[in-house]
Amino acid sequence: MKLDQMRGGTNIDGVSDDAFAMPPGMRMRYDRPAPELSAYLTGYAIYAADDPAPMINWYLPSPAMISVLVEAGPVNVSIGNHRFGPLDRASLYGPTSRALRTETRTGISVGVGLSALGWSRLTMRSAGDFHNRVAPLSTVMGSALAKRLIDGLDALDDDAQIAPLLDGIFAPLFGHRHPRDDLIRAFTALSVTDGVIEMKDVAERLGVATHELRRMATRHFGMPPKLLLRRARFLRSFIRLMTAEGLADYSMIDSSYFDASHFLRDAGTFLGTTPRRFIASDTTFLRASLRARAAVIGTPTQALHGASASSLAAVPGLAQSEILRRHSNG
Repeated sequence: MKLDQMRGGTNIDGVSDDAFAMPPGMRMRYDRPAPELSAYLTGYAIYAADDPAPMINWYLPSPAMISVLVEAGPVNVSIGNHRFGPLDRASLYGPTSRALRTETRTGISVGVGLSALGWSRLTMRSAGDFHNRVAPLSTVMGSALAKRLIDGLDALDDDAQIAPLLDGIFAPLFGHRHPRDDLIRAFTALSVTDGVIEMKDVAERLGVATHELRRMATRHFGMPPKLLLRRARFLRSFIRLMTAEGLADYSMIDSSYFDASHFLRDAGTFLGTTPRRFIASDTTFLRASLRARAAVIGTPTQALHGASASSLAAVPGLAQSEILRRHSNG
């Protein structure tokens, strides 16, 4: 797949080209997986850059993601004080609770977002083992999958072919139902529901003991429930501020925050700095990806990926009217 054949997402499902606007020499594209894969894969992200000079970008904390590099220079990643790289052609980014910094050069990066349910069906490994880590995909999910992804993407000559290729590779891999399938689906729905922050409340709604919820969340989501719920609350608030250019308007933060200082403490946890300093750093691709992902997939970031109505229906304590209201709000 050549850079000059990377068109940058033009006319995807009728989405305006403005959603994919990038500085010269940079392009991006988002695609939705096939409907039958949507419970397991949260989206396909393709980033491209022409300049061989090192480029720094920051990204928000997120669930697990598979990344495949095509004709790309060395890529290095920093998460907090940990450094990873140069990365393999096919890598697994584990679930993160810290913003990550990438140093990239020319080439194309293809990202495949994994839901917790997708993780549960792809590997027996605990997602908690890869919290805030990046590892070769072959060591986590096998060399066969890594090779199919690399060889398949190398053979393409048009970015419009990426989603069908990925659909075909992943479709046979999710057939084995996990024993905790229903609980994973239900907690996924609650974890992105506005106003849900207390682990005890979540455990009661799901009808499980708190220690069982903690074990399940660490195994499939990569971190304890409390941290996941805090991450979602922070990202909902931070993205509102970031996209509205209203960093001083703390009326937009989640109502469960006691005050602005409470929100800023979470910023230190999840960003490693203040919101203003983070946004002032290298966030070119991040800003563009928030806009493009929301236009194509419906939510600006993978960590807030919308739950389905059927998943919300599985959550005890949510009335049908509430389920429909939340689903209609994305």
